[in-house]
Amino acid sequence: MRQIVLDTETTGIDPKQGHKIIEIGCVEMVGRKLTSRHYHQYINPEREVEQEAIDVHGITNEFLVDKPRFNQVAEEFLAFVKGAQLVIHNAPFDIGFIDHEFRLLNPNFGSILDVCTVVDTLALAREKHPGQKNNLDALCKRYFVDNSARELHGALLDSEILADVYLLMTGGQTSLGLGTGSQNSDSDSSGGSAIRRLAADRKSTPVILASADELAAHEQALDAVAKQSGGEVLWRQTH
Repeated sequence: MRQIVLDTETTGIDPKQGHKIIEIGCVEMVGRKLTSRHYHQYINPEREVEQEAIDVHGITNEFLVDKPRFNQVAEEFLAFVKGAQLVIHNAPFDIGFIDHEFRLLNPNFGSILDVCTVVDTLALAREKHPGQKNNLDALCKRYFVDNSARELHGALLDSEILADVYLLMTGGQTSLGLGTGSQNSDSDSSGGSAIRRLAADRKSTPVILASADELAAHEQALDAVAKQSGGEVLWRQTH
């Protein structure tokens, strides 16, 4: 399965109020393995970015002045994600903005979900951890994912972090290796937020072993099962 872990940054919180996308970041996974392919683009929204949004992602109006408009990147972006399963944290937010942008270009556009499926990791986290905080920072702490490079939100960095969280949350990751190849990349040292990629050699996910007391309790439980069944338990025959 080809999956695209996706995040956006925007001028505000509601496209119905005219807010628009200013950054798209995507990383590709195939067969639950991170590949070297990613898509990243800053976008000139042709409107002001609200200060509250700048406080979150650090992307200023001045930084976006010379960036392409959405109509200039729409075809390339759609080609990158088409046919994939999108993995998004709080998917309705990002899908709402993406659909809004495409409908501004074509009023007959249906939804990005006509060409992609989606997994909402926020809904998944709420199902697995009800009553707990399930934002990305909380999930990083819960699953021991290093997000120390995350001083501000950034679409590409958040996508990379979310990929690690998603793999751990859905059964563990089979490969970790972020290459340097890209579909598109945009950074600027003169303003805004440059792309900050996680180090490929960062610490691997810790393996938590059972304590001596836990192992002893496990053996006692197996003894009880063996006694009730009148024979050896299958677990001991295979381990």
